[in-house]
Amino acid sequence: MKALYTAEALATGEGRDGHGRTSDGKVDVTLSIPKEMGGTGVGTNPEQLFAIGYAACYHSALRLVARQQKADVSDSAVGAKVTLGSNDDGGFGLAVELEITLPNVDPGTAQQLAEAAHQVCPYSNATRGNIDVKLTITDD
Repeated sequence: MKALYTAEALATGEGRDGHGRTSDGKVDVTLSIPKEMGGTGVGTNPEQLFAIGYAACYHSALRLVARQQKADVSDSAVGAKVTLGSNDDGGFGLAVELEITLPNVDPGTAQQLAEAAHQVCPYSNATRGNIDVKLTITDD
């Protein structure tokens, strides 16, 4: 792989109840366990950060493939739901649902663009075969 960019970050403290910061200081966050998992929920958590990153990355890939196919992706949006759960091995796993809104294309074209973007997106390529990723076309 030819490197185009490398992001650097450091997590300190108690991990999920700690602090995270990128080397350039642009992201500097307090981390906390969600209330649903018995934490304070005061700060953000890794799943929220992953959801933002995946949604943004996938949306860029979607817009790229749509431009290549001359599809109208104005007013498009991508939401990401990242679920943390326990697995059968005593560890933890993730599942993702990407909610894709393409109001200016027909449902068939929207599905085709969504699947094409899933082949281009670096997050999709990194997670493929490791976590379940569901693509959902929404009418919003």
